[in-house]
Amino acid sequence: QVQLVESGGGSVQSGGSLRLSCAASGFPYADYIVAWFRQAPAKEREMVASVGFGAKPTYADSVKGRFTVARENIKKTLYLWLNSLKPEDTAMYYCAARRDGAGEYQIWGQGIQVTVSS
Repeated sequence: QVQLVESGGGSVQSGGSLRLSCAASGFPYADYIVAWFRQAPAKEREMVASVGFGAKPTYADSVKGRFTVARENIKKTLYLWLNSLKPEDTAMYYCAARRDGAGEYQIWGQGIQVTVSS
């Protein structure tokens, strides 16, 4: 079964940290570009970070210097370390995967909530 399963979300105070994990199964993970997205209530979904094949990860300007993304192909897992969290980071976070050359992300996780209180 093709799936992505996120874990590690929760509630923290402003300035706190979390680590999200995304476990992949059912597809050749190493052949896919993977990314984290987030969507806050009444806002559009935005890409937070992505990591492909050997290239440097890319980040949204709003999280640069605070979030770190990494993939571990042997474990088929994608991570996102969220540091110096702000209330505006509150959102549902999703991991996603797409084949290189595909225009859109084809595989999505169910999402996990991150809530940052001031």
